[in-house]
Amino acid sequence: MKKTIAVLLASVMALMIFAGCGKQKENVLRVYNWGEYIDEGLVEEFEEETGIRVIYDEFTTNEEMYPRIEADPSLYDVVCPSDYMVEKMMKNGLLQKVDLSKLKNKDNIGAQYYAALSDFVDPGNQYMVPYTWGTVGILYNTTLVDDPVNSWSILWDEKYAGSILMQDSVRDAFLVAEKLLGYSANTTDPSELAACSELLHKQYPLVKGYVIDEVRDKMIAGDTALAVIYSGEYMYCKEENPDLAYVIPDEGSNMWYDGWVITKGARNVDAAYQWLDFLLRADIAARNFEYITYPTPNLASYEYIDEELLNDPAIFPGEDVLKRCEVFKYLGEEAEDLYYEQWKKVK
Repeated sequence: MKKTIAVLLASVMALMIFAGCGKQKENVLRVYNWGEYIDEGLVEEFEEETGIRVIYDEFTTNEEMYPRIEADPSLYDVVCPSDYMVEKMMKNGLLQKVDLSKLKNKDNIGAQYYAALSDFVDPGNQYMVPYTWGTVGILYNTTLVDDPVNSWSILWDEKYAGSILMQDSVRDAFLVAEKLLGYSANTTDPSELAACSELLHKQYPLVKGYVIDEVRDKMIAGDTALAVIYSGEYMYCKEENPDLAYVIPDEGSNMWYDGWVITKGARNVDAAYQWLDFLLRADIAARNFEYITYPTPNLASYEYIDEELLNDPAIFPGEDVLKRCEVFKYLGEEAEDLYYEQWKKVK
């Protein structure tokens, strides 16, 4: 009897083990990216090439993204933050190092971009794989603006009251005031931030709205004169409305970098590397640029990109312009609190 029971138990366990072996774990990659920041066809192509299913979520600001990753670094495998937010995530232990030797297409990125990120954000390029870069400037409608657009001060001109759009982002909004007042975009001086807050508060009655992605539709519609915008939006807007132009004011601005990172709690690191290497391919980077219209640091992709676009200074500004721009730094929690305190006073 005991022998019979033992045989039956062994048979049941064998069946359970066999059933478990037959049921393979699904290969999934969890991606967290800015809204409308990739050619959706590329996501499908990646899935077809690799057999990896992509779960794809979007955020609108770095400040919206960060708390989710901080609360649970295993929610996503790869995320695409901006420079200063990568620095914050690194310092707070939310990221794992990226082994660039695992990326066969890593050299498609221009050496100057790796160098810049190493200097400003990611020493030794240990955590961030470059994705896009650009500037912050003024998009304006040439049929509605009859003044020279070469200074941030035009955003305080009462002539354009109710026809000005500002970015609903604390660092980007304060950037405008900081540069107009001659301060660093990375100032932590309480008196300087108070002066910026006061200046932005004076502007408040002139502002039609504080927006993020909505800025494109409002400017394309032709009923708004001026907007603070990221340079990558210019090309898309210009195609839809030829009356639009983009400029980086003489006082200077922000030069930013967005890049991919692997979270500390990533559940599918192998798939994360496949994703990164896929996006680093020259042909993929070129197609993505044509869709999202943000400058790519992938120099190998330039052979696939229209030369007219590569020579457009609004998209790819020269060194004479870029030397007037600063890269945002992570300023620490105390400074962040100070910025938000003054931001509340603006609104």
